Amino acid sequence: MAKKSSIEKNNRRKRMSKTFGPRRARLKAIARDKSLPMEERFAATLKLAELPRNSSKTRIRNRCELTGRPRAFYRKHKLSRIALRELGSKGLIPGLVKSSW
Repeated sequence: MAKKSSIEKNNRRKRMSKTFGPRRARLKAIARDKSLPMEERFAATLKLAELPRNSSKTRIRNRCELTGRPRAFYRKHKLSRIALRELGSKGLIPGLVKSSW
């Protein structure tokens, strides 16, 4: 089980990216638009830099839904390899069969 503080920090980042997402996308579009004047694009870049760092989507870490483990994460199931193996062995994941011989 991961530390609760790191799991909560990641949840906070998810919430922030959801709230600041449209504003961040609008400012990025202005900053990348070559047809606009340079001053306007630079002002958009400065406003983008003023936004909280954790509001960026790239700061979100993929974590296991059950344990919060940050590594060996399967996106399809939103589980770590350890949790996936345990649930697969118990037959709790539809369509997943753990091989044994």
